[in-house]
Amino acid sequence: MKNPDREWLKKRLMNSTVIILASFSVLLLRFVYLQVVEGDEYRRLSENNCIRLQSIPASRGLIYDRNGTLLADNIPSFDLKIVLQDAKPVDETIQKLADFTSIPVEELMERVDSGKKVSIYKPLLLKRNITRDQLAVVEAHAFDLPGVKVDVELMRKYIYKKSAAHLIGYLGEINSQEIENNTYPDVKSGDSIGRYGAEKSFEDILRGKRGGRQIEVDASGSLVRVINTVNPLPGKNILLTIDSKLQQTIESIMEDKTGAVVAIDPSNGDVLAMVSVPSFDLNDFIGGISNDKWKSLISNPDKPIANKAIQGEYPPASTYKIVTAIAALEEGVVDIHTTHFCPGYYKYGNREYRCWKKSGHGRVNIVKALEKSCDVFFYRTGEAVGVDTLAKYAIGCGLGKVTNIELANERPGLIPTGAWKKKRFGTPWQGGETLSVAIGQGFNLTTPLQMAALLAAIGNNGTIYRPRILKSIQEYNEAIDIHKELKPEISGGLPASSQTLELVKEGLLNVVESEGGTARKIRIQGIDIAGKTGTAQVFTLKKSDRDSKRKFARHLRDHAWFVCYAPAQNPVIAVAIIIEHGEHGSTAAAPVASEVIRAWLEIKGMLPSIKK
Repeated sequence: MKNPDREWLKKRLMNSTVIILASFSVLLLRFVYLQVVEGDEYRRLSENNCIRLQSIPASRGLIYDRNGTLLADNIPSFDLKIVLQDAKPVDETIQKLADFTSIPVEELMERVDSGKKVSIYKPLLLKRNITRDQLAVVEAHAFDLPGVKVDVELMRKYIYKKSAAHLIGYLGEINSQEIENNTYPDVKSGDSIGRYGAEKSFEDILRGKRGGRQIEVDASGSLVRVINTVNPLPGKNILLTIDSKLQQTIESIMEDKTGAVVAIDPSNGDVLAMVSVPSFDLNDFIGGISNDKWKSLISNPDKPIANKAIQGEYPPASTYKIVTAIAALEEGVVDIHTTHFCPGYYKYGNREYRCWKKSGHGRVNIVKALEKSCDVFFYRTGEAVGVDTLAKYAIGCGLGKVTNIELANERPGLIPTGAWKKKRFGTPWQGGETLSVAIGQGFNLTTPLQMAALLAAIGNNGTIYRPRILKSIQEYNEAIDIHKELKPEISGGLPASSQTLELVKEGLLNVVESEGGTARKIRIQGIDIAGKTGTAQVFTLKKSDRDSKRKFARHLRDHAWFVCYAPAQNPVIAVAIIIEHGEHGSTAAAPVASEVIRAWLEIKGMLPSIKK
């Protein structure tokens, strides 16, 4: 007889065995699936959690002046970063970080939100260049701040703050759109790139190539060991064409003025100095300029952010008479023997066009007309040449188009023609407008750089060089310092024969060196200067207003021009100066040119010693 208890127990054991075997079978099948079918995927995930690739940024190339004076350096920066994968819960970690460092939590969360598209395993920049006190706090609370780290990287420092600010430029952090568009290959989130000036123009030279290392980390993201390292390649250093001593001398002269000065070497197009005033402090842009400072800059009516040397478009005034003279001589409208009588005005139609000298200049030829800046002579000459022919020669002289200097946002100016006016305003050109254009007023617009390049070309007998700001590139090859000198580029030649240039040069020389010249007061003993004054109207005023002695508001006053080269026989410098609302070229701009020339000749050891 069977024992019921035994049978019940046996049945229970069999059921249990089946369940256990079934369970182990499921576990075995799951183990086989994970190891065989999904093994590669889980191995990849496992390695990503413990082995990471860490980027090593390259140091940015330094910027020097033509003589090797350091202008832009690199200094250590303590950059606060976070690895989101290791910082969970992120909100709690960010709140603690804000409490410890006194950095607003909104600022930190904004950075986290903007970096969500970045891999959660890669460090995300929270704040650049934290203070040493903040660094100490972060290190002291490292256990409470998982995923938070401080990297020591290099950041820019501009040695002379405001000096050559528009030329050197500044950096700015790359944005998400530029990263998505791969505008700058090899640049990562949080990196800075050139945003202005030479920093922008020579970004590819200065940036270098980043390196990287393969590291092993533990569960908290802390470094365990470095597996492999590829060292970064530093950016190349550059030498600009400017002379920092001349640059700072001009900035000192222009300190209380508004405008621009450009100095060029006529023999090769090197920009020796480029000053735009007022300026701004480049170091304000390091790590991102504050909203208050940025608003202050862009709301300033004197436009400190604009590089007036290449972006300021001004009526060239009487400096344009150089172009009118070239056009008239080349077209055979006048020669050395042609004279016109100036009674102080020229009657055209039912209107009188006045000369700047009320009593007139009497009978003058082309040389005397340049020397004395006789408006009547150039009214009549311009009328005979015609606006379209004047435009042809102006464009041939480099006006009305960009010079292609290595700086962004250069403005072309404006050289009007009959067709241009018809298209722009829908009305035909009027003969009286040609008279205004012939003396540099009316629709004419030029930049200081264009005028400096023109005077440089006249001084070197007709060669138009492309203005340049990059002199050489410096790199290191096996500890050897290598300088790659860049060759000057010729843009073209002046549309003028040697005979025409000789007459024009004689007139420009007389502007300074003759007793009747409009800039005779700026002479330097032992050095001949050739130049041209100009007074550009800002607003058209009634004759009675201009004849009155009352002082106009500053914004209504004329701009003052002076352009020149020296020494006249074999020039080493060409200068263009615009003083906004300076009123008269002979009294406001010309004296500045004299000081600039004197400073450069002294730097070059060419200033004559005068015996007392």
